[in-house]
Amino acid sequence: MNKLEIAPLSGPVDFSIQPPGSKSITNRALICAALANGNSTLRGILDSDDTRVMVAALQKVGVQIDHDKATKIAIVHGGAGNLPNPNAEIDVEGSGTTIRFLTAALTAVGGRYTLDGIQRMRQRPIGDLVTALQELGGNVFCDGENGCPPVSIDSPGLIGGQAIVASNISSQYLSGLLMAAPLAKEPVGLQIDGELVSKPYVSMTLEVMKSFGINVDTQDDFSQFVIEPNTYSPAEYSIEPDASAASYFWAAAAIMGGRAEVKGLNRNALQGDVQFVECLEKMGCQVDYGVDSISVTGPAKHAIEIDMGNISDTVQTLAAVALFVPGTTRITNVAHNRVKETDRIGDLATELRKLGAVVEELDDGLAITPGNIQPTEIETYNDHRMAMSLSLVGLKVPGIRILDPGCVAKTYPQFFDDLKKVH
Repeated sequence: MNKLEIAPLSGPVDFSIQPPGSKSITNRALICAALANGNSTLRGILDSDDTRVMVAALQKVGVQIDHDKATKIAIVHGGAGNLPNPNAEIDVEGSGTTIRFLTAALTAVGGRYTLDGIQRMRQRPIGDLVTALQELGGNVFCDGENGCPPVSIDSPGLIGGQAIVASNISSQYLSGLLMAAPLAKEPVGLQIDGELVSKPYVSMTLEVMKSFGINVDTQDDFSQFVIEPNTYSPAEYSIEPDASAASYFWAAAAIMGGRAEVKGLNRNALQGDVQFVECLEKMGCQVDYGVDSISVTGPAKHAIEIDMGNISDTVQTLAAVALFVPGTTRITNVAHNRVKETDRIGDLATELRKLGAVVEELDDGLAITPGNIQPTEIETYNDHRMAMSLSLVGLKVPGIRILDPGCVAKTYPQFFDDLKKVH
Protein backbone atom coordinates (compact mmCIF):
# COMPACT_ATOMS: atom_id res chain seq x y z
CA MET A 1 0.00 0.00 0.00
CA ASN A 2 1.19 3.51 -0.76
CA LYS A 3 2.41 5.39 2.32
CA LEU A 4 3.83 8.80 3.18
CA GLU A 5 6.16 9.59 6.08
CA ILE A 6 5.60 13.03 7.57
CA ALA A 7 8.71 15.19 8.02
CA PRO A 8 8.92 16.60 11.56
CA LEU A 9 9.45 20.32 12.14
CA SER A 10 12.31 21.62 14.23
CA GLY A 11 10.38 24.21 16.18
CA PRO A 12 7.38 26.56 16.39
CA VAL A 13 5.50 27.45 13.20
CA ASP A 14 4.93 30.83 11.61
CA PHE A 15 3.02 30.73 8.33
CA SER A 16 0.03 32.00 6.36
CA ILE A 17 -2.09 29.89 4.02
CA GLN A 18 -5.42 29.87 2.17
CA PRO A 19 -7.04 26.43 1.77
CA PRO A 20 -9.09 25.60 -1.36
CA GLY A 21 -12.82 26.30 -1.61
CA SER A 22 -15.33 24.67 0.71
CA LYS A 23 -16.63 21.29 -0.45
CA SER A 24 -19.84 21.81 1.50
CA ILE A 25 -20.57 25.19 -0.06
CA THR A 26 -19.45 24.09 -3.54
CA ASN A 27 -21.88 21.17 -3.67
CA ARG A 28 -24.76 23.25 -2.30
CA ALA A 29 -24.09 26.02 -4.81
CA LEU A 30 -23.93 23.50 -7.67
CA ILE A 31 -27.39 22.16 -6.76
CA CYS A 32 -28.96 25.63 -6.45
CA ALA A 33 -27.33 26.82 -9.68
CA ALA A 34 -28.46 23.70 -11.59
CA LEU A 35 -32.06 24.37 -10.50
CA ALA A 36 -31.95 28.10 -11.30
CA ASN A 37 -33.71 29.74 -14.26
CA GLY A 38 -30.54 30.89 -16.01
CA ASN A 39 -26.76 30.81 -15.93
CA SER A 40 -24.82 31.17 -12.67
CA THR A 41 -21.12 31.89 -12.15
CA LEU A 42 -19.44 30.11 -9.24
CA ARG A 43 -16.04 31.50 -8.20
CA GLY A 44 -13.51 29.73 -6.00
CA ILE A 45 -15.12 26.37 -6.76
CA LEU A 46 -13.33 23.38 -5.24
CA ASP A 47 -11.87 20.78 -7.61
CA SER A 48 -11.77 17.54 -5.60
CA ASP A 49 -13.17 14.02 -5.85
CA ASP A 50 -16.43 14.94 -4.06
CA THR A 51 -17.11 18.00 -6.21
CA ARG A 52 -16.12 16.21 -9.42
CA VAL A 53 -18.67 13.51 -8.56
CA MET A 54 -21.37 16.16 -8.11
CA VAL A 55 -20.43 17.88 -11.38
CA ALA A 56 -20.40 14.57 -13.26
CA ALA A 57 -23.78 13.58 -11.79
CA LEU A 58 -25.38 16.87 -12.81
CA GLN A 59 -23.88 16.58 -16.28
CA LYS A 60 -25.28 13.05 -16.57
CA VAL A 61 -28.82 14.42 -16.14
CA GLY A 62 -28.10 17.06 -18.78
CA VAL A 63 -26.94 20.12 -16.83
CA GLN A 64 -24.26 22.00 -18.78
CA ILE A 65 -21.34 23.02 -16.53
CA ASP A 66 -18.32 24.84 -17.93
CA HIS A 67 -15.55 24.45 -15.35
CA ASP A 68 -12.23 26.25 -15.75
CA LYS A 69 -10.00 24.57 -13.18
CA ALA A 70 -7.20 27.08 -13.65
CA THR A 71 -9.35 30.06 -12.64
CA LYS A 72 -11.58 28.01 -10.26
CA ILE A 73 -14.66 29.37 -12.03
CA ALA A 74 -17.66 27.33 -13.16
CA ILE A 75 -20.58 28.49 -15.31
CA VAL A 76 -23.68 26.43 -14.53
CA HIS A 77 -26.52 26.53 -17.07
CA GLY A 78 -29.65 26.15 -14.96
CA GLY A 79 -32.89 24.82 -16.39
CA ALA A 80 -35.43 26.17 -13.87
CA GLY A 81 -35.99 22.68 -12.49
CA ASN A 82 -36.19 20.95 -15.87
CA LEU A 83 -33.53 18.42 -16.83
CA PRO A 84 -32.63 17.47 -20.41
CA ASN A 85 -32.07 13.86 -19.34
CA PRO A 86 -34.59 12.80 -16.64
CA ASN A 87 -33.50 9.16 -16.84
CA ALA A 88 -30.02 8.22 -15.61
CA GLU A 89 -27.90 5.85 -13.55
CA ILE A 90 -25.59 7.87 -11.31
CA ASP A 91 -22.44 6.68 -9.55
CA VAL A 92 -21.84 8.88 -6.49
CA GLU A 93 -18.67 6.96 -5.52
CA GLY A 94 -18.01 7.92 -1.87
CA SER A 95 -19.69 11.34 -1.82
CA GLY A 96 -22.33 11.60 0.89
CA THR A 97 -23.38 15.13 -0.03
CA THR A 98 -23.90 14.09 -3.65
CA ILE A 99 -26.20 11.15 -2.94
CA ARG A 100 -28.20 12.99 -0.28
CA PHE A 101 -28.61 16.27 -2.14
CA LEU A 102 -29.33 14.60 -5.48
CA THR A 103 -31.77 12.05 -4.06
CA ALA A 104 -33.88 14.97 -2.85
CA ALA A 105 -33.38 17.22 -5.88
CA LEU A 106 -34.02 14.54 -8.51
CA THR A 107 -37.11 13.29 -6.69
CA ALA A 108 -38.39 16.88 -6.73
CA VAL A 109 -37.53 17.45 -10.39
CA GLY A 110 -39.09 14.15 -11.41
CA GLY A 111 -37.86 11.34 -13.62
CA ARG A 112 -36.34 7.88 -13.31
CA TYR A 113 -32.92 7.55 -11.67
CA THR A 114 -30.76 5.15 -9.72
CA LEU A 115 -28.01 6.35 -7.39
CA ASP A 116 -25.30 4.04 -6.05
CA GLY A 117 -21.72 4.23 -4.84
CA ILE A 118 -18.80 2.38 -3.29
CA GLN A 119 -19.26 -0.35 -0.69
CA ARG A 120 -19.00 2.07 2.22
CA MET A 121 -21.81 4.16 0.68
CA ARG A 122 -24.03 1.07 0.87
CA GLN A 123 -23.46 1.14 4.63
CA ARG A 124 -24.38 4.81 5.14
CA PRO A 125 -28.05 5.32 6.02
CA ILE A 126 -30.33 7.35 3.78
CA GLY A 127 -33.68 5.79 4.77
CA ASP A 128 -34.90 8.74 6.85
CA LEU A 129 -34.39 11.09 3.91
CA VAL A 130 -36.25 8.71 1.59
CA THR A 131 -39.13 8.43 4.08
CA ALA A 132 -39.43 12.22 4.29
CA LEU A 133 -39.50 12.51 0.49
CA GLN A 134 -42.21 9.86 0.36
CA GLU A 135 -44.26 11.87 2.88
CA LEU A 136 -43.99 14.82 0.47
CA GLY A 137 -45.32 12.76 -2.45
CA GLY A 138 -42.06 11.53 -3.97
CA ASN A 139 -41.78 8.04 -5.42
CA VAL A 140 -38.35 7.00 -4.15
CA PHE A 141 -37.03 3.84 -2.46
CA CYS A 142 -33.92 2.39 -0.79
CA ASP A 143 -32.87 -0.82 -2.53
CA GLY A 144 -30.14 -1.64 0.00
CA GLU A 145 -30.39 -3.20 3.45
CA ASN A 146 -31.27 -1.19 6.56
CA GLY A 147 -32.32 1.93 4.65
CA CYS A 148 -29.05 2.27 2.74
CA PRO A 149 -28.27 2.84 -0.97
CA PRO A 150 -28.72 2.03 -3.80
CA VAL A 151 -31.61 4.48 -4.24
CA SER A 152 -34.29 4.17 -6.94
CA ILE A 153 -36.37 7.16 -8.06
CA ASP A 154 -39.43 6.98 -10.34
CA SER A 155 -41.05 10.25 -9.45
CA PRO A 156 -43.51 12.72 -11.01
CA GLY A 157 -42.08 15.36 -8.66
CA LEU A 158 -42.98 16.44 -5.14
CA ILE A 159 -46.51 17.38 -4.15
CA GLY A 160 -45.62 19.14 -0.90
CA GLY A 161 -47.21 18.99 2.53
CA GLN A 162 -45.66 18.04 5.85
CA ALA A 163 -42.74 15.76 6.66
CA ILE A 164 -40.90 14.78 9.82
CA VAL A 165 -37.11 14.75 9.61
CA ALA A 166 -34.92 12.69 11.95
CA SER A 167 -32.35 14.93 13.59
CA ASN A 168 -29.66 12.60 14.88
CA ILE A 169 -27.91 11.09 11.83
CA SER A 170 -26.96 13.81 9.36
CA SER A 171 -27.96 17.41 8.77
CA GLN A 172 -27.41 16.62 5.07
CA TYR A 173 -30.87 15.01 5.02
CA LEU A 174 -32.44 18.30 6.03
CA SER A 175 -30.21 20.31 3.69
CA GLY A 176 -31.20 18.09 0.78
CA LEU A 177 -34.89 18.50 1.59
CA LEU A 178 -34.57 22.27 1.99
CA MET A 179 -32.90 22.70 -1.40
CA ALA A 180 -35.45 20.44 -3.13
CA ALA A 181 -38.56 21.87 -1.44
CA PRO A 182 -39.05 24.99 -3.62
CA LEU A 183 -39.74 22.66 -6.59
CA ALA A 184 -42.79 21.12 -4.89
CA LYS A 185 -46.25 21.99 -6.23
CA GLU A 186 -47.49 23.05 -2.79
CA PRO A 187 -45.80 24.53 0.30
CA VAL A 188 -43.53 22.20 2.27
CA GLY A 189 -43.38 22.06 6.06
CA LEU A 190 -40.49 20.24 7.72
CA GLN A 191 -40.67 19.29 11.40
CA ILE A 192 -37.44 18.23 13.14
CA ASP A 193 -37.73 15.20 15.42
CA GLY A 194 -35.28 15.79 18.28
CA GLU A 195 -32.20 17.99 18.69
CA LEU A 196 -30.63 18.72 15.32
CA VAL A 197 -26.94 17.87 14.85
CA SER A 198 -24.58 20.09 12.86
CA LYS A 199 -26.85 23.16 12.91
CA PRO A 200 -24.21 25.39 11.25
CA TYR A 201 -24.46 23.26 8.10
CA VAL A 202 -28.19 23.95 7.96
CA SER A 203 -27.50 27.68 8.38
CA MET A 204 -25.04 27.38 5.51
CA THR A 205 -27.70 25.75 3.32
CA LEU A 206 -30.19 28.52 4.06
CA GLU A 207 -27.63 31.22 3.24
CA VAL A 208 -26.65 29.59 -0.06
CA MET A 209 -30.34 29.24 -1.00
CA LYS A 210 -30.89 32.91 -0.15
CA SER A 211 -28.06 33.87 -2.51
CA PHE A 212 -30.01 32.10 -5.27
CA GLY A 213 -33.27 33.87 -4.43
CA ILE A 214 -34.96 31.40 -2.06
CA ASN A 215 -36.01 32.44 1.45
CA VAL A 216 -37.10 29.88 4.05
CA ASP A 217 -39.29 30.59 7.07
CA THR A 218 -37.85 28.93 10.17
CA GLN A 219 -37.75 29.04 13.96
CA ASP A 220 -34.62 30.24 15.74
CA ASP A 221 -34.02 26.72 17.08
CA PHE A 222 -34.46 25.14 13.62
CA SER A 223 -37.31 22.97 14.90
CA GLN A 224 -39.46 23.60 11.85
CA PHE A 225 -39.23 25.10 8.37
CA VAL A 226 -41.74 26.30 5.77
CA ILE A 227 -40.77 26.57 2.09
CA GLU A 228 -43.08 28.06 -0.55
CA PRO A 229 -43.03 26.89 -4.19
CA ASN A 230 -40.52 29.01 -6.07
CA THR A 231 -37.81 29.03 -8.72
CA TYR A 232 -34.13 29.57 -8.00
CA SER A 233 -32.58 32.69 -9.54
CA PRO A 234 -29.16 32.61 -11.22
CA ALA A 235 -26.35 34.21 -9.23
CA GLU A 236 -22.73 35.32 -9.20
CA TYR A 237 -21.48 33.40 -6.19
CA SER A 238 -18.08 33.26 -4.45
CA ILE A 239 -17.16 30.19 -2.40
CA GLU A 240 -15.25 30.54 0.87
CA PRO A 241 -12.07 28.57 1.63
CA ASP A 242 -12.83 25.28 3.38
CA ALA A 243 -13.01 25.81 7.16
CA SER A 244 -12.73 22.08 7.88
CA ALA A 245 -9.46 22.07 5.94
CA ALA A 246 -8.35 25.20 7.79
CA SER A 247 -8.65 23.30 11.07
CA TYR A 248 -5.52 21.27 10.26
CA PHE A 249 -3.38 24.37 9.95
CA TRP A 250 -4.74 25.97 13.12
CA ALA A 251 -4.10 22.66 14.88
CA ALA A 252 -0.49 22.70 13.65
CA ALA A 253 0.08 25.83 15.73
CA ALA A 254 -1.66 24.23 18.71
CA ILE A 255 0.66 21.21 18.49
CA MET A 256 3.95 22.88 17.54
CA GLY A 257 3.55 26.30 19.10
CA GLY A 258 3.90 29.48 17.05
CA ARG A 259 1.38 31.17 14.80
CA ALA A 260 -0.80 29.91 11.91
CA GLU A 261 -2.83 32.37 9.85
CA VAL A 262 -5.61 31.15 7.57
CA LYS A 263 -6.65 33.69 4.95
CA GLY A 264 -10.09 34.04 3.36
CA LEU A 265 -12.11 33.25 6.50
CA ASN A 266 -13.37 35.43 9.33
CA ARG A 267 -15.60 35.25 12.39
CA ASN A 268 -18.73 35.64 10.21
CA ALA A 269 -17.91 32.84 7.76
CA LEU A 270 -20.81 30.70 6.55
CA GLN A 271 -19.08 27.55 7.75
CA GLY A 272 -19.59 26.59 11.35
CA ASP A 273 -16.23 24.83 11.44
CA VAL A 274 -14.51 28.18 12.01
CA GLN A 275 -15.71 27.60 15.59
CA PHE A 276 -12.93 25.00 15.86
CA VAL A 277 -10.61 27.80 16.89
CA GLU A 278 -12.77 28.28 19.99
CA CYS A 279 -11.89 24.71 21.03
CA LEU A 280 -8.20 25.59 20.69
CA GLU A 281 -8.77 28.81 22.64
CA LYS A 282 -10.28 26.74 25.47
CA MET A 283 -7.10 24.62 25.38
CA GLY A 284 -4.99 27.72 25.99
CA CYS A 285 -4.22 28.98 22.47
CA GLN A 286 -4.63 32.61 21.42
CA VAL A 287 -7.08 33.35 18.60
CA ASP A 288 -7.00 36.58 16.55
CA TYR A 289 -9.76 37.50 14.10
CA GLY A 290 -8.97 39.72 11.14
CA VAL A 291 -11.21 41.18 8.44
CA ASP A 292 -10.19 38.37 6.09
CA SER A 293 -8.21 35.97 8.27
CA ILE A 294 -8.18 33.96 11.50
CA SER A 295 -4.91 33.25 13.32
CA VAL A 296 -4.11 30.79 16.09
CA THR A 297 -1.03 31.09 18.31
CA GLY A 298 -0.07 28.01 20.30
CA PRO A 299 0.78 25.74 21.86
CA ALA A 300 -2.32 24.23 23.43
CA LYS A 301 -1.75 23.80 27.17
CA HIS A 302 -4.43 21.55 28.68
CA ALA A 303 -7.26 19.11 28.01
CA ILE A 304 -10.92 20.14 27.74
CA GLU A 305 -14.40 18.67 27.80
CA ILE A 306 -16.25 19.82 24.70
CA ASP A 307 -19.55 19.28 22.88
CA MET A 308 -18.60 19.10 19.18
CA GLY A 309 -22.06 18.31 17.80
CA ASN A 310 -22.05 21.43 15.65
CA ILE A 311 -18.50 20.93 14.29
CA SER A 312 -18.21 17.15 14.11
CA ASP A 313 -15.98 17.15 11.00
CA THR A 314 -13.19 18.57 13.16
CA VAL A 315 -13.29 15.89 15.87
CA GLN A 316 -10.30 14.06 14.40
CA THR A 317 -8.33 17.32 14.27
CA LEU A 318 -8.96 18.01 17.95
CA ALA A 319 -8.05 14.40 18.73
CA ALA A 320 -4.61 15.00 17.22
CA VAL A 321 -4.12 18.04 19.44
CA ALA A 322 -5.32 16.07 22.48
CA LEU A 323 -2.29 13.78 22.13
CA PHE A 324 0.00 16.67 23.15
CA VAL A 325 -1.74 18.21 26.18
CA PRO A 326 -1.90 16.93 29.76
CA GLY A 327 -5.18 15.51 31.01
CA THR A 328 -8.12 13.75 29.39
CA THR A 329 -9.88 15.47 26.48
CA ARG A 330 -13.54 14.45 26.39
CA ILE A 331 -15.49 14.97 23.13
CA THR A 332 -19.27 14.46 23.16
CA ASN A 333 -22.47 14.77 21.07
CA VAL A 334 -20.95 13.27 17.90
CA ALA A 335 -22.63 9.84 17.77
CA HIS A 336 -23.44 10.50 14.09
CA ASN A 337 -19.70 10.35 13.35
CA ARG A 338 -19.98 6.56 13.29
CA VAL A 339 -21.74 6.69 9.90
CA LYS A 340 -19.35 9.00 8.06
CA GLU A 341 -16.72 7.90 5.51
CA THR A 342 -15.61 5.50 8.25
CA ASP A 343 -16.56 4.98 11.89
CA ARG A 344 -14.99 8.21 13.11
CA ILE A 345 -15.33 7.11 16.72
CA GLY A 346 -14.31 3.44 16.70
CA ASP A 347 -11.69 3.64 13.95
CA LEU A 348 -10.29 6.89 15.31
CA ALA A 349 -9.95 5.26 18.73
CA THR A 350 -8.01 2.38 17.15
CA GLU A 351 -5.47 4.72 15.54
CA LEU A 352 -5.10 6.89 18.65
CA ARG A 353 -4.33 3.77 20.71
CA LYS A 354 -1.64 2.84 18.17
CA LEU A 355 -0.19 6.28 18.89
CA GLY A 356 0.02 5.42 22.58
CA ALA A 357 -3.12 7.13 23.87
CA VAL A 358 -5.62 5.65 26.30
CA VAL A 359 -9.00 6.06 24.62
CA GLU A 360 -12.46 5.39 26.00
CA GLU A 361 -15.21 5.10 23.41
CA LEU A 362 -18.35 6.86 24.61
CA ASP A 363 -21.86 6.39 23.23
CA ASP A 364 -21.54 9.81 21.60
CA GLY A 365 -17.80 10.48 21.44
CA LEU A 366 -14.38 9.76 22.95
CA ALA A 367 -12.23 10.42 25.99
CA ILE A 368 -8.54 10.73 25.05
CA THR A 369 -5.61 10.58 27.48
CA PRO A 370 -2.18 10.99 25.84
CA GLY A 371 0.74 8.59 26.20
CA ASN A 372 4.25 8.23 24.77
CA ILE A 373 3.94 8.48 20.99
CA GLN A 374 6.01 5.97 19.02
CA PRO A 375 6.71 5.69 15.26
CA THR A 376 3.48 4.33 13.80
CA GLU A 377 1.71 3.58 10.54
CA ILE A 378 -1.71 5.24 10.46
CA GLU A 379 -4.52 3.38 8.72
CA THR A 380 -6.80 5.90 6.99
CA TYR A 381 -9.85 3.73 6.14
CA ASN A 382 -10.31 5.65 2.87
CA ASP A 383 -11.21 8.65 5.04
CA HIS A 384 -9.62 11.93 4.00
CA ARG A 385 -10.05 13.45 7.47
CA MET A 386 -8.27 10.54 9.17
CA ALA A 387 -5.29 11.10 6.87
CA MET A 388 -5.14 14.88 7.22
CA SER A 389 -5.74 15.12 10.96
CA LEU A 390 -3.40 12.36 12.13
CA SER A 391 -0.63 13.51 9.78
CA LEU A 392 -0.29 16.47 12.15
CA VAL A 393 1.18 14.14 14.76
CA GLY A 394 4.14 13.66 12.42
CA LEU A 395 4.97 17.36 12.59
CA LYS A 396 6.07 16.77 16.21
CA VAL A 397 7.00 13.08 16.31
CA PRO A 398 9.31 11.36 13.80
CA GLY A 399 8.32 8.11 12.10
CA ILE A 400 4.61 8.79 11.54
CA ARG A 401 3.56 7.21 8.25
CA ILE A 402 0.18 7.77 6.59
CA LEU A 403 -1.19 4.82 4.61
CA ASP A 404 -3.11 5.61 1.40
CA PRO A 405 -2.38 9.35 1.54
CA GLY A 406 -4.16 9.78 -1.80
CA CYS A 407 -7.53 9.52 -0.04
CA VAL A 408 -7.25 13.26 0.70
CA ALA A 409 -8.29 13.87 -2.92
CA LYS A 410 -11.90 13.60 -1.71
CA THR A 411 -11.80 17.21 -0.51
CA TYR A 412 -8.20 18.52 -0.60
CA PRO A 413 -6.02 16.94 -3.32
CA GLN A 414 -3.01 19.18 -2.63
CA PHE A 415 -3.11 18.83 1.17
CA PHE A 416 0.27 17.17 1.62
CA ASP A 417 1.89 19.70 -0.71
CA ASP A 418 0.42 22.49 1.41
CA LEU A 419 1.47 20.74 4.62
CA LYS A 420 5.08 20.98 3.42
CA LYS A 421 4.65 24.78 3.43
CA VAL A 422 4.10 24.72 7.19
CA HIS A 423 7.32 26.00 8.78
